[in-house]
Amino acid sequence: MKLLVLGGTHHVGRALVETALKRGDEVSTLNRGLSRPPAPGVTALVADRTDTPAFTAALAGKEWDAVIDTWAWAPRVVRDSARLLAGRTGHYGYVSSRGVHRWPWPAGADERAPLVDGDPDSDDSTDYAAAKRGGELAVIEAFGARALLARAGMILGPYEDVGRIPWWLRRLEKGGRVLAPGPADTPLQYIDVRDMAAWMLQCAERRLGGAYTVTGRPGAATIGQLLQTALEVTGFDAELVWASEDLLRREGVWLGMEFGLRFPHDPAPTGMHDADVHAAFAAGLTTRPLRDTIADTWAWLQAEGDPAPRPDAPSPGTWLDPAAERRVLDQL
Repeated sequence: MKLLVLGGTHHVGRALVETALKRGDEVSTLNRGLSRPPAPGVTALVADRTDTPAFTAALAGKEWDAVIDTWAWAPRVVRDSARLLAGRTGHYGYVSSRGVHRWPWPAGADERAPLVDGDPDSDDSTDYAAAKRGGELAVIEAFGARALLARAGMILGPYEDVGRIPWWLRRLEKGGRVLAPGPADTPLQYIDVRDMAAWMLQCAERRLGGAYTVTGRPGAATIGQLLQTALEVTGFDAELVWASEDLLRREGVWLGMEFGLRFPHDPAPTGMHDADVHAAFAAGLTTRPLRDTIADTWAWLQAEGDPAPRPDAPSPGTWLDPAAERRVLDQL
């Protein structure tokens, strides 16, 4: 395919570009050119999407088979992009989120679960759920059945800039007794960023549209398996010490929040890790083993160092600080 990735330098965008190049796609990216240099073989278009004249000029005279958009802020920017590209491509894939579903998420929810309100004309980036829903509506307005809405679950793997696995790998690297959010058999539902990228590209090639919940199968992994696998992959000399949910809550420690295991005022949210993903798997989604995700994330961190955190991501200190960890460990 001739593919345009809007973004293409961080996390999902970077995985999309690298996966597309491996497939043999002809890849262009469009971003401000302020982060990573373009990968070899990529045609780099430089423009600020919020500057409509500059964005329009960058697109002049160009067409693609498919466009994939990773924008996570004001829906108006998605609206303007989708309108400008409607006559230049046959497919628009939008990286959305399960966050577009109204909270609390029902257990076993699929794509039909209630949605938050969104406004495609909005300039507001402060409400992530509403912004993503507004982006969805903007893409549907411009592309209709040619729009793919990939409602991602928790995205792990290389290039993660939210700080989940990278933070845990760095904590385990320090060794010693490591506080862990119990119970260890709590299930996790996640998607490796590269599996999501591969699926979105396959959908683009097939011109598949519609809304899909894109995450792994429920019950495929537990928090205990994830952290134990991290120790096995890295060889770190650390001991996991599991704390109950009640103890963590009493001590005001929200360890586990990074994986959606608990939240302030909602210690055991339902629907976080048991989404119905039959539709995405029926449409060709495949997932790799947890060990590969952890090992490749560690290899990336060793090669490139810790990524700059996303400005909208919570500080890791929100989950745990050393003093709080020592205080809870002393009780165990």
